[in-house]
Amino acid sequence: MKWLSVHDLKPEDLLRLEFDTVFDQQAALEGQLEPFLQALEEYAGEWLPDVVEGKRRRKYSRAAVWKSLEEERGQRTLGLGLYRTKWPALDMSLSLWFPPLPPKLGIFINVKPLSFFAGAERCQHFVEMVRAWASHYPVTYAKAHSTDDTQLTDSPNFGRDDETRRRDGFDKVYEVFWLNVFGPKLVETVGRERMLSTPAHCVEELPNGSVLLVTWPTVADFASKEARLAQARAHAHLRPDLDFDTVLRTLHERSAMLAPVEPRFHPDLAPLLSRVVDGAASHERQRRIAELNAWCPPEPEEWRPADSALPADVENVERALQQYSLYAEHLVALLHSEVPSVFEATPESLTDADFYFWREEFPKSRQREAIDEHAVPAIGAYLGEVLVRNLGGRWIPRQKLEEAQVLVGNRVWLPFVRARNYMRSLQALLDCSLTWLYRVAERHRG
Repeated sequence: MKWLSVHDLKPEDLLRLEFDTVFDQQAALEGQLEPFLQALEEYAGEWLPDVVEGKRRRKYSRAAVWKSLEEERGQRTLGLGLYRTKWPALDMSLSLWFPPLPPKLGIFINVKPLSFFAGAERCQHFVEMVRAWASHYPVTYAKAHSTDDTQLTDSPNFGRDDETRRRDGFDKVYEVFWLNVFGPKLVETVGRERMLSTPAHCVEELPNGSVLLVTWPTVADFASKEARLAQARAHAHLRPDLDFDTVLRTLHERSAMLAPVEPRFHPDLAPLLSRVVDGAASHERQRRIAELNAWCPPEPEEWRPADSALPADVENVERALQQYSLYAEHLVALLHSEVPSVFEATPESLTDADFYFWREEFPKSRQREAIDEHAVPAIGAYLGEVLVRNLGGRWIPRQKLEEAQVLVGNRVWLPFVRARNYMRSLQALLDCSLTWLYRVAERHRG
């Protein structure tokens, strides 16, 4: 029984709820969690979990939850995951802290995609679920909002250092999200009358003194002009020290950063750049597309005209070629499990290798000595082998590795120099990609 991970779907926004509360450590756990499960089952509807993951994986049911909690019970903490096997994807966790830790019940929900909540009815059911929880469990502050937009607010620090954030928590209204639950202390800090008079889609005082505030009927269109206006009005009302126009302008700037951008990548590198974009965090995706649309790879410098090629200066050409082949096999050994195409030594395998080194942040994550001694010779030899096999190239061996050349048409290429330049930095992995050198060599081979 495999669940659908939020990471299995294409990179896009999702709805995230963060809800932390306390619980009575002396009372029976089932009784403590009964209101939580009751509201979840009543209002979740099409995103209701169907998998419970503890020490074992079980089909969702109350009995499965109780059994998993019993198995997971530790001395200080307890946690389990709730998931779905079908669209929409759900990543939900339930965590509890026990003495000597402070008593805490944490509920964390991700539902992907955010577009699932485009309709008012689904959003209303979500609000009713949170209302039921917030009416029963005391909170300091809880929120539900677009994950991408939340990332742009620097939540939960909001510009503070970690120590200050841990000390003060959400001690004032730093941001107003789509759905907010303000605990009694925060309500009194703002002023209950002011809080209850906030211009918003829903403002409701709960029995325990908390206030539920929802800025707009639907969350999927949070970035629309109308929803941003409602968000700005609520925020400026709760924080009269803030300038409304500045708040609204900041929200529109965030919307612009998240607005869809059509990819217009360099055609030779589109297969690589598309994967680089897919590897970016969802909230950075559009900005990354715009950057790569504007980026043009610099022309490779690792070549000479064929008529100025250095002659072979090795005693045994065949032995030198065998050494280059051995270096290339080192790269195959390094990458074969993650990049199976490396066995084929094709242009496509170069693109796969380019993305692997990018994804692994190889120039940063490996020791420089190991890169220079092992990775650079392996990468250079492999690139040379691909030029030989696919473009009819011919090695011209040299005693100094960086002088070794591959003759293709009217140019000789320096694959080991390219490999050294390639491994200088993360940006160099794109500027000096193996794919790009191959495509340029391909154009000049005639």
